[in-house]
Amino acid sequence: MKKEPFLTLEEVKEITKTYPTPFHIYDEKGIRENVRQLKEAFSWNPGFKEYFAVKATPNPFLIQILNEYGCGCDCSSMTELMLSDAVGIRGQDIMFSSNATPAEEFVYARKLGAIINLDDFTHIRFLEECAGIPETISCRYNPGGVFQMSNGIMDNPGDAKYGFTAEQLSDGFRILKEKGVKHFGLHAFLASNTVTNEYYPLLAEVLFEIAVKLKEETGVSVEFINLSGGIGIPYHPDQQPNNIYEIGKGVQEVYHRVLVPAGLGDVAIYTELGRFMLGPYGALVTQAVHQKHIYKEYIGCDACAANLMRPAVYGAYHHITVLGKEDAPCDHKYDVTGALCENSDKFAIDRMLPEIEVNDYLYIHDTGAHGFSMGYNYNGKLRSAELLKQEDGTIRMIRRAETPKDYFATFDFCPLFKG
Repeated sequence: MKKEPFLTLEEVKEITKTYPTPFHIYDEKGIRENVRQLKEAFSWNPGFKEYFAVKATPNPFLIQILNEYGCGCDCSSMTELMLSDAVGIRGQDIMFSSNATPAEEFVYARKLGAIINLDDFTHIRFLEECAGIPETISCRYNPGGVFQMSNGIMDNPGDAKYGFTAEQLSDGFRILKEKGVKHFGLHAFLASNTVTNEYYPLLAEVLFEIAVKLKEETGVSVEFINLSGGIGIPYHPDQQPNNIYEIGKGVQEVYHRVLVPAGLGDVAIYTELGRFMLGPYGALVTQAVHQKHIYKEYIGCDACAANLMRPAVYGAYHHITVLGKEDAPCDHKYDVTGALCENSDKFAIDRMLPEIEVNDYLYIHDTGAHGFSMGYNYNGKLRSAELLKQEDGTIRMIRRAETPKDYFATFDFCPLFKG
Protein backbone atom coordinates (compact mmCIF):
# COMPACT_ATOMS: atom_id res chain seq x y z
CA MET A 1 0.00 0.00 0.00
CA LYS A 2 1.49 3.31 -1.07
CA LYS A 3 1.29 6.04 1.55
CA GLU A 4 -0.10 9.23 0.08
CA PRO A 5 0.57 12.63 1.71
CA PHE A 6 -2.42 14.89 2.16
CA LEU A 7 -0.22 17.83 1.16
CA THR A 8 1.58 18.61 -2.09
CA LEU A 9 4.93 20.33 -2.49
CA GLU A 10 3.14 23.40 -3.83
CA GLU A 11 0.89 23.55 -0.79
CA VAL A 12 3.85 23.26 1.57
CA LYS A 13 5.72 26.03 -0.22
CA GLU A 14 2.67 28.25 0.22
CA ILE A 15 2.24 27.30 3.88
CA THR A 16 5.87 28.06 4.71
CA LYS A 17 5.42 31.63 3.58
CA THR A 18 3.48 32.06 6.83
CA TYR A 19 4.49 29.12 9.03
CA PRO A 20 8.11 28.01 8.84
CA THR A 21 9.10 24.38 9.18
CA PRO A 22 9.02 22.27 11.17
CA PHE A 23 5.31 21.99 11.89
CA HIS A 24 2.74 19.34 12.62
CA ILE A 25 -0.32 19.49 10.39
CA TYR A 26 -3.64 17.63 10.50
CA ASP A 27 -6.18 16.72 7.84
CA GLU A 28 -9.69 17.76 8.92
CA LYS A 29 -11.42 15.93 6.07
CA GLY A 30 -9.75 12.63 6.97
CA ILE A 31 -10.50 13.05 10.68
CA ARG A 32 -14.19 13.66 10.07
CA GLU A 33 -14.58 10.73 7.72
CA ASN A 34 -12.82 8.41 10.17
CA VAL A 35 -15.00 9.32 13.16
CA ARG A 36 -18.13 8.89 11.03
CA GLN A 37 -16.99 5.38 10.13
CA LEU A 38 -16.31 4.52 13.77
CA LYS A 39 -19.81 5.59 14.78
CA GLU A 40 -21.35 3.61 11.92
CA ALA A 41 -19.36 0.50 12.84
CA PHE A 42 -20.78 0.50 16.39
CA SER A 43 -24.24 1.89 15.58
CA TRP A 44 -25.71 -1.52 16.54
CA ASN A 45 -25.06 -0.55 20.18
CA PRO A 46 -27.41 2.28 21.24
CA GLY A 47 -25.16 3.37 24.11
CA PHE A 48 -21.91 3.42 22.14
CA LYS A 49 -19.56 6.31 22.93
CA GLU A 50 -15.98 7.14 21.99
CA TYR A 51 -13.91 8.86 24.65
CA PHE A 52 -11.00 10.32 22.69
CA ALA A 53 -7.65 9.65 24.38
CA VAL A 54 -6.56 13.24 25.03
CA LYS A 55 -3.00 12.11 25.75
CA ALA A 56 -2.59 11.22 22.08
CA THR A 57 -3.21 14.72 20.72
CA PRO A 58 -4.12 17.30 23.38
CA ASN A 59 -5.32 20.05 21.06
CA PRO A 60 -8.68 21.74 21.80
CA PHE A 61 -9.42 22.45 18.13
CA LEU A 62 -9.15 18.77 17.23
CA ILE A 63 -11.08 17.69 20.32
CA GLN A 64 -13.89 20.05 19.35
CA ILE A 65 -14.11 18.46 15.88
CA LEU A 66 -14.49 15.02 17.47
CA ASN A 67 -16.99 16.36 19.99
CA GLU A 68 -19.26 17.41 17.10
CA TYR A 69 -19.79 13.67 16.56
CA GLY A 70 -20.55 12.99 20.23
CA CYS A 71 -17.05 12.00 21.30
CA GLY A 72 -16.09 12.65 24.89
CA CYS A 73 -12.63 12.80 26.46
CA ASP A 74 -10.51 10.10 28.05
CA CYS A 75 -8.33 12.02 30.52
CA SER A 76 -5.46 10.80 32.67
CA SER A 77 -4.20 13.95 34.44
CA MET A 78 -5.23 17.27 35.92
CA THR A 79 -4.30 19.29 32.85
CA GLU A 80 -6.16 16.92 30.53
CA LEU A 81 -9.23 17.34 32.73
CA MET A 82 -8.75 21.12 32.55
CA LEU A 83 -8.46 20.98 28.76
CA SER A 84 -11.67 18.98 28.51
CA ASP A 85 -13.45 21.41 30.77
CA ALA A 86 -12.15 24.38 28.77
CA VAL A 87 -13.77 23.11 25.55
CA GLY A 88 -17.06 22.43 27.32
CA ILE A 89 -16.75 18.65 27.74
CA ARG A 90 -17.81 17.85 31.29
CA GLY A 91 -19.75 15.37 33.39
CA GLN A 92 -20.07 11.84 32.09
CA ASP A 93 -18.62 12.92 28.76
CA ILE A 94 -15.27 12.58 30.57
CA MET A 95 -13.72 9.23 31.45
CA PHE A 96 -10.95 9.74 34.00
CA SER A 97 -8.57 6.79 33.60
CA SER A 98 -5.48 7.47 35.67
CA ASN A 99 -2.98 5.60 37.81
CA ALA A 100 -0.94 6.52 40.89
CA THR A 101 -3.49 9.33 41.06
CA PRO A 102 -2.91 12.36 43.33
CA ALA A 103 -5.81 13.27 45.61
CA GLU A 104 -6.35 16.67 44.01
CA GLU A 105 -6.95 15.02 40.62
CA PHE A 106 -9.70 12.81 42.03
CA VAL A 107 -11.21 15.90 43.68
CA TYR A 108 -11.20 17.81 40.41
CA ALA A 109 -12.61 14.87 38.44
CA ARG A 110 -15.47 14.64 40.97
CA LYS A 111 -16.04 18.39 40.65
CA LEU A 112 -16.44 18.00 36.88
CA GLY A 113 -18.73 15.00 37.32
CA ALA A 114 -16.40 12.76 35.31
CA ILE A 115 -16.72 8.98 35.31
CA ILE A 116 -13.81 7.77 37.42
CA ASN A 117 -12.18 4.58 36.18
CA LEU A 118 -10.37 3.18 39.20
CA ASP A 119 -7.01 1.59 38.46
CA ASP A 120 -6.40 -0.12 41.80
CA PHE A 121 -8.30 -1.81 44.62
CA THR A 122 -6.64 0.44 47.22
CA HIS A 123 -7.96 3.49 45.38
CA ILE A 124 -11.48 2.74 46.65
CA ARG A 125 -10.57 3.85 50.15
CA PHE A 126 -8.28 6.60 48.84
CA LEU A 127 -11.06 8.05 46.66
CA GLU A 128 -13.59 7.85 49.47
CA GLU A 129 -11.31 9.74 51.83
CA CYS A 130 -10.25 12.48 49.44
CA ALA A 131 -13.28 13.04 47.21
CA GLY A 132 -16.10 10.68 48.13
CA ILE A 133 -17.53 7.73 46.23
CA PRO A 134 -19.77 8.69 43.25
CA GLU A 135 -22.89 6.81 42.18
CA THR A 136 -21.28 5.89 38.85
CA ILE A 137 -17.84 4.29 38.74
CA SER A 138 -15.72 2.04 36.55
CA CYS A 139 -12.93 -0.37 37.43
CA ARG A 140 -9.98 -1.39 35.31
CA TYR A 141 -9.29 -5.11 34.92
CA ASN A 142 -5.90 -6.79 34.44
CA PRO A 143 -6.18 -10.53 33.70
CA GLY A 144 -2.46 -11.11 34.23
CA GLY A 145 -0.40 -13.56 32.20
CA VAL A 146 0.04 -12.95 28.49
CA PHE A 147 -2.54 -11.91 25.94
CA GLN A 148 -2.36 -14.09 22.84
CA MET A 149 -3.90 -13.87 19.42
CA SER A 150 -3.78 -16.10 16.36
CA ASN A 151 -0.61 -14.37 15.17
CA GLY A 152 1.19 -14.92 18.47
CA ILE A 153 1.73 -13.10 21.74
CA MET A 154 0.68 -9.48 21.52
CA ASP A 155 1.38 -8.15 25.01
CA ASN A 156 2.05 -9.11 28.60
CA PRO A 157 -0.64 -7.75 30.97
CA GLY A 158 0.99 -9.56 33.88
CA ASP A 159 3.92 -7.14 33.68
CA ALA A 160 1.70 -4.04 33.38
CA LYS A 161 1.19 -1.75 36.36
CA TYR A 162 -2.50 -1.22 35.60
CA GLY A 163 -5.75 -2.65 36.90
CA PHE A 164 -7.47 -4.98 39.38
CA THR A 165 -7.07 -8.74 39.48
CA ALA A 166 -10.25 -10.78 38.96
CA GLU A 167 -10.50 -11.46 42.71
CA GLN A 168 -10.03 -7.78 43.53
CA LEU A 169 -12.78 -6.87 41.06
CA SER A 170 -15.32 -9.07 42.84
CA ASP A 171 -14.36 -7.68 46.24
CA GLY A 172 -14.23 -4.16 44.87
CA PHE A 173 -17.68 -4.34 43.30
CA ARG A 174 -19.16 -5.62 46.59
CA ILE A 175 -17.52 -2.85 48.59
CA LEU A 176 -18.50 -0.13 46.10
CA LYS A 177 -22.08 -1.39 46.06
CA GLU A 178 -22.17 -1.17 49.86
CA LYS A 179 -20.84 2.38 49.64
CA GLY A 180 -23.71 3.47 47.41
CA VAL A 181 -22.49 2.98 43.84
CA LYS A 182 -25.49 2.38 41.59
CA HIS A 183 -23.93 2.29 38.10
CA PHE A 184 -20.88 0.15 37.33
CA GLY A 185 -18.52 -0.01 34.40
CA LEU A 186 -15.66 -2.28 33.39
CA HIS A 187 -12.48 -1.40 31.48
CA ALA A 188 -9.33 -3.10 30.18
CA PHE A 189 -6.40 -2.37 27.87
CA LEU A 190 -4.44 -5.48 26.96
CA ALA A 191 -2.43 -4.67 23.82
CA SER A 192 -1.15 -1.58 22.03
CA ASN A 193 -1.26 -0.57 18.38
CA THR A 194 -2.72 -3.82 17.05
CA VAL A 195 -3.05 -3.94 13.28
CA THR A 196 -5.59 -6.75 13.11
CA ASN A 197 -9.37 -6.94 13.21
CA GLU A 198 -9.09 -9.67 15.84
CA TYR A 199 -8.03 -7.67 18.91
CA TYR A 200 -11.23 -5.89 19.93
CA PRO A 201 -13.48 -8.97 19.63
CA LEU A 202 -11.02 -11.02 21.72
CA LEU A 203 -10.74 -8.26 24.32
CA ALA A 204 -14.53 -7.91 24.32
CA GLU A 205 -14.90 -11.62 25.05
CA VAL A 206 -12.56 -11.33 28.04
CA LEU A 207 -14.48 -8.37 29.45
CA PHE A 208 -17.94 -9.71 28.65
CA GLU A 209 -17.20 -12.99 30.43
CA ILE A 210 -15.88 -11.11 33.46
CA ALA A 211 -19.06 -8.98 33.47
CA VAL A 212 -21.19 -12.14 33.53
CA LYS A 213 -19.06 -13.59 36.33
CA LEU A 214 -19.32 -10.38 38.37
CA LYS A 215 -23.09 -10.41 38.04
CA GLU A 216 -23.19 -14.00 39.32
CA GLU A 217 -20.79 -13.30 42.21
CA THR A 218 -21.91 -9.83 43.32
CA GLY A 219 -25.36 -9.26 41.87
CA VAL A 220 -24.06 -6.17 40.06
CA SER A 221 -25.12 -5.70 36.45
CA VAL A 222 -22.39 -3.86 34.60
CA GLU A 223 -23.94 -1.00 32.61
CA PHE A 224 -21.00 -0.07 30.36
CA ILE A 225 -17.91 -1.87 29.14
CA ASN A 226 -14.97 0.20 27.97
CA LEU A 227 -12.76 -1.52 25.39
CA SER A 228 -10.25 1.31 25.75
CA GLY A 229 -7.70 1.77 22.95
CA GLY A 230 -5.28 -0.57 21.24
CA ILE A 231 -6.65 -0.44 17.69
CA GLY A 232 -3.57 0.59 15.76
CA ILE A 233 -2.62 2.07 12.42
CA PRO A 234 -0.37 0.81 9.61
CA TYR A 235 2.86 2.75 10.05
CA HIS A 236 4.56 0.57 7.40
CA PRO A 237 3.37 0.83 3.80
CA ASP A 238 3.11 -2.95 3.52
CA GLN A 239 0.67 -3.22 6.44
CA GLN A 240 -3.06 -3.49 5.83
CA PRO A 241 -5.14 -1.04 7.89
CA ASN A 242 -7.76 -2.27 10.33
CA ASN A 243 -11.31 -2.50 9.03
CA ILE A 244 -13.41 -0.78 11.68
CA TYR A 245 -16.61 -2.26 10.26
CA GLU A 246 -15.26 -5.81 10.63
CA ILE A 247 -14.10 -4.96 14.14
CA GLY A 248 -17.54 -3.64 15.04
CA LYS A 249 -19.21 -6.79 13.67
CA GLY A 250 -16.80 -8.97 15.61
CA VAL A 251 -17.63 -7.22 18.89
CA GLN A 252 -21.34 -7.44 18.09
CA GLU A 253 -21.12 -11.22 17.58
CA VAL A 254 -19.44 -11.72 20.95
CA TYR A 255 -21.93 -9.33 22.59
CA HIS A 256 -24.89 -11.44 21.44
CA ARG A 257 -23.13 -14.70 22.27
CA VAL A 258 -21.96 -13.80 25.80
CA LEU A 259 -23.87 -10.84 27.23
CA VAL A 260 -27.38 -11.22 25.85
CA PRO A 261 -28.00 -14.76 27.22
CA ALA A 262 -26.80 -13.53 30.64
CA GLY A 263 -29.42 -10.78 30.74
CA LEU A 264 -26.86 -8.06 29.96
CA GLY A 265 -28.19 -7.13 26.53
CA ASP A 266 -28.39 -3.41 27.30
CA VAL A 267 -24.71 -2.87 28.15
CA ALA A 268 -23.24 0.23 26.49
CA ILE A 269 -19.94 -0.15 24.66
CA TYR A 270 -17.33 2.57 25.13
CA THR A 271 -13.96 3.06 23.43
CA GLU A 272 -10.94 5.25 24.24
CA LEU A 273 -9.20 5.46 20.90
CA GLY A 274 -6.41 7.93 20.22
CA ARG A 275 -3.96 6.64 17.63
CA PHE A 276 -6.77 5.20 15.47
CA MET A 277 -8.71 8.47 15.60
CA LEU A 278 -5.97 10.88 14.56
CA GLY A 279 -2.70 9.06 13.85
CA PRO A 280 -2.93 8.77 10.04
CA TYR A 281 -4.35 12.28 9.73
CA GLY A 282 -1.29 14.11 11.00
CA ALA A 283 2.17 14.69 9.56
CA LEU A 284 5.40 16.37 10.57
CA VAL A 285 6.77 18.54 7.78
CA THR A 286 10.45 19.38 7.97
CA GLN A 287 13.10 20.78 5.63
CA ALA A 288 16.47 19.27 4.81
CA VAL A 289 19.11 21.80 5.90
CA HIS A 290 22.34 19.79 5.65
CA GLN A 291 23.95 16.82 3.96
CA LYS A 292 26.78 14.97 5.64
CA HIS A 293 29.10 12.50 3.94
CA ILE A 294 31.18 10.42 6.34
CA TYR A 295 30.89 6.70 7.08
CA LYS A 296 27.24 6.99 6.18
CA GLU A 297 25.12 9.47 4.28
CA TYR A 298 23.15 11.80 6.53
CA ILE A 299 20.37 14.27 5.91
CA GLY A 300 20.05 16.85 8.68
CA CYS A 301 16.58 18.37 9.16
CA ASP A 302 15.21 21.38 11.00
CA ALA A 303 12.97 19.00 13.00
CA CYS A 304 14.38 16.68 15.65
CA ALA A 305 13.31 14.12 18.22
CA ALA A 306 11.92 16.98 20.31
CA ASN A 307 9.23 17.24 17.62
CA LEU A 308 8.73 13.48 17.18
CA MET A 309 10.40 11.24 19.71
CA ARG A 310 8.88 7.85 18.79
CA PRO A 311 11.71 6.78 16.45
CA ALA A 312 14.38 7.77 18.99
CA VAL A 313 12.68 6.14 21.98
CA TYR A 314 11.02 3.06 20.49
CA GLY A 315 12.84 2.63 17.21
CA ALA A 316 9.41 3.25 15.72
CA TYR A 317 9.01 3.37 11.95
CA HIS A 318 7.51 6.47 10.36
CA HIS A 319 7.29 6.54 6.60
CA ILE A 320 8.93 9.51 4.85
CA THR A 321 7.91 11.10 1.58
CA VAL A 322 10.20 13.59 -0.13
CA LEU A 323 7.66 16.04 -1.46
CA GLY A 324 7.90 16.60 -5.19
CA LYS A 325 9.79 13.32 -5.59
CA GLU A 326 6.93 10.92 -4.88
CA ASP A 327 7.60 8.97 -8.07
CA ALA A 328 11.40 9.18 -8.06
CA PRO A 329 13.35 5.95 -7.48
CA CYS A 330 14.37 5.24 -3.86
CA ASP A 331 17.98 4.58 -4.72
CA HIS A 332 19.81 6.52 -1.99
CA LYS A 333 20.41 5.22 1.53
CA TYR A 334 20.23 7.81 4.32
CA ASP A 335 20.05 8.33 8.03
CA VAL A 336 17.58 11.19 8.45
CA THR A 337 18.49 13.13 11.58
CA GLY A 338 17.75 16.14 13.73
CA ALA A 339 20.13 18.44 15.56
CA LEU A 340 19.95 17.12 19.12
CA CYS A 341 23.14 16.13 20.91
CA GLU A 342 21.97 12.53 20.98
CA ASN A 343 22.86 9.90 18.40
CA SER A 344 19.35 8.44 18.75
CA ASP A 345 17.94 11.63 17.20
CA LYS A 346 17.09 9.95 13.91
CA PHE A 347 13.79 9.74 12.05
CA ALA A 348 15.12 6.97 9.82
CA ILE A 349 18.18 4.73 9.71
CA ASP A 350 19.51 3.24 6.48
CA ARG A 351 16.29 4.30 4.77
CA MET A 352 16.11 4.03 0.98
CA LEU A 353 14.76 7.32 -0.33
CA PRO A 354 15.00 9.45 -3.46
CA GLU A 355 18.05 11.67 -3.65
CA ILE A 356 17.55 14.47 -1.12
CA GLU A 357 18.93 17.92 -1.70
CA VAL A 358 19.24 20.76 0.76
CA ASN A 359 15.92 22.66 1.02
CA ASP A 360 13.83 19.61 0.05
CA TYR A 361 10.74 19.14 2.18
CA LEU A 362 10.25 15.85 3.99
CA TYR A 363 6.77 14.72 4.95
CA ILE A 364 6.88 12.33 7.92
CA HIS A 365 3.68 10.30 7.99
CA ASP A 366 1.35 9.21 10.79
CA THR A 367 2.27 11.71 13.48
CA GLY A 368 -1.32 12.69 14.30
CA ALA A 369 -1.22 10.86 17.63
CA HIS A 370 1.65 10.58 20.11
CA GLY A 371 3.60 12.96 17.88
CA PHE A 372 3.48 16.57 19.01
CA SER A 373 2.13 15.47 22.41
CA MET A 374 5.34 13.64 23.32
CA GLY A 375 7.53 16.63 22.50
CA TYR A 376 10.05 18.09 24.91
CA ASN A 377 12.64 20.87 25.20
CA TYR A 378 15.97 19.07 25.40
CA ASN A 379 18.85 21.20 24.06
CA GLY A 380 16.50 24.16 24.40
CA LYS A 381 14.59 23.06 21.31
CA LEU A 382 11.21 24.70 20.99
CA ARG A 383 7.99 22.91 20.13
CA SER A 384 6.61 23.57 16.68
CA ALA A 385 3.30 25.03 15.57
CA GLU A 386 0.30 22.79 14.91
CA LEU A 387 -1.73 23.52 11.80
CA LEU A 388 -5.03 22.24 10.45
CA LYS A 389 -5.74 21.69 6.78
CA GLN A 390 -9.44 22.48 6.82
CA GLU A 391 -12.02 20.74 4.67
CA ASP A 392 -11.94 23.59 2.14
CA GLY A 393 -8.15 23.31 1.85
CA THR A 394 -7.33 26.46 3.81
CA ILE A 395 -4.73 26.34 6.57
CA ARG A 396 -5.50 27.31 10.15
CA MET A 397 -3.02 27.59 12.99
CA ILE A 398 -4.32 25.59 15.97
CA ARG A 399 -1.25 26.03 18.16
CA ARG A 400 1.48 28.60 17.72
CA ALA A 401 5.13 27.65 17.83
CA GLU A 402 6.94 28.13 21.11
CA THR A 403 9.24 31.09 21.54
CA PRO A 404 12.27 31.54 23.80
CA LYS A 405 9.96 33.51 26.11
CA ASP A 406 7.88 30.36 26.59
CA TYR A 407 11.01 28.35 27.32
CA PHE A 408 12.14 30.77 30.02
CA ALA A 409 8.64 31.35 31.42
CA THR A 410 9.17 29.12 34.46
CA PHE A 411 12.03 31.40 35.50
CA ASP A 412 9.72 34.43 35.66
CA PHE A 413 10.42 34.67 39.41
CA CYS A 414 14.06 35.37 38.60
CA PRO A 415 15.25 38.94 37.73
CA LEU A 416 17.44 37.56 34.94
CA PHE A 417 14.40 36.55 32.86
CA LYS A 418 11.77 39.16 33.76
CA GLY A 419 10.38 41.47 31.15
